[in-house]
Amino acid sequence: MSTNTSINNPMTTTTWEQYATNYVTSRDGTTIGYRQLGHGPGIVMLHGAMESSRSHMQLAGALADAFTVYLPDRRGRGLSGPYGENYSVRTEVEDLDALLTTTGAHDVFGVSAGGLICLQAALTLPAIHKVALYEPALIVNNSISTAFLPRYDREMAQGKIAAALVTGMIGAQMGPPIFNVMPRWLLESLTSMAMKSEVKKAKDGDITMRAFAPTLHYDFQLVNEMNGKLESFRELRTEVLLLGGSKSPAYLKAALDALEKVLPHAQRSEFSGLDHGGSSDLSNTNRNGKPELVAEALRRFFA
Repeated sequence: MSTNTSINNPMTTTTWEQYATNYVTSRDGTTIGYRQLGHGPGIVMLHGAMESSRSHMQLAGALADAFTVYLPDRRGRGLSGPYGENYSVRTEVEDLDALLTTTGAHDVFGVSAGGLICLQAALTLPAIHKVALYEPALIVNNSISTAFLPRYDREMAQGKIAAALVTGMIGAQMGPPIFNVMPRWLLESLTSMAMKSEVKKAKDGDITMRAFAPTLHYDFQLVNEMNGKLESFRELRTEVLLLGGSKSPAYLKAALDALEKVLPHAQRSEFSGLDHGGSSDLSNTNRNGKPELVAEALRRFFA
């Protein structure tokens, strides 16, 4: 099943590409929807937390002249079905496997939690030939604490969405440095106002912060599940490109440092001035994205 939709690229002034919307069925029967654009060898892109398939449309567009890019909504978002009772990294790997089988793609790109999925999948799926990762959220030697998760879950259960988002942002060290000195009540108030403003401006198909908020539980779950798995990646024989930004949190740089030493076939590149959102669309106001720079690195690696 597929539909064709015209999208506008904020990096230009014209409508530049048609993308198709398609679906695959994962092993447990869950529907995984994805956007497809371009032509050439296939690349599957897995987004990170507080993102969806629409978060990397500009990155995909910058590669569409030479590659067919597949952008799935990971479970719980947009085009795809729910997480399910037995959700784990294995579930996400099975989703990716279904997409690779259907599309015939052999290369994958993952961001943050999506990067963890790509790493794990590369250990078990022979269809994967090359893996590019933008700051996989791998905990190395207790580089970050996840002790904030019970508070986040409690606030979500109480319907305190803004408070939960602040807890997650601070816990994952995703906010600007000034957030560390601002009182929580002010952060929560600003987040609440931003959420209301976003809802008013949202277009059809947009996923708002309020809608994204419940998905954080599952991304944090993946991070916890993959904690301590660094040594397992010594067995990975796939070529891996490690990418990151100079302004990203220290624990994400520590993950790249550790993976660079462990992976048998790794190369690494850092983007000056970018942060954890470096690969994301410019239209995502919560990210410091420069997708055209990341696209250049991916083009060279996957060529």
